[in-house]
Amino acid sequence: MAAPSGVRTCEDFAEFQELLRVMRTIDDRIVHELNTTLPTASFAGKVDANQTCKELYQSLREAHASRDKIIKSCIAQTSNVVKTLREEREKAQDDVALLKQLRQEQTKLKLMQSELNVEEVVNDRSWKVFNERCRIHYKPPKSQ
Repeated sequence: MAAPSGVRTCEDFAEFQELLRVMRTIDDRIVHELNTTLPTASFAGKVDANQTCKELYQSLREAHASRDKIIKSCIAQTSNVVKTLREEREKAQDDVALLKQLRQEQTKLKLMQSELNVEEVVNDRSWKVFNERCRIHYKPPKSQ
């Protein structure tokens, strides 16, 4: 899925999470995808398992890279907002609204950073399933 690059996605954490959920569809459905596209031994001649695995490999790589890019971009953007708010807070220490906004942004930043850990788990699971089913059909390049 092509990811919309936009500031709005990073500003609203719920929207950010929804975008990632949609983008993780390929990972959520990998077992089903492999079961329906890779042949069992009795149907091995009817489907090009090498090509199927190669295409799935490329799709997974692209999906993982685009999600990683979005997560890191939003983390960088939110970090800059937190930095700016901290600088403003230094100048106006009595501003309660500014403190509240700073805390909200810091919380959002921590949640976005935790998405990197979620992403690692999702990716590891997908690669494990991929390797279990495709290792005899397709050998990916060593750059993984």
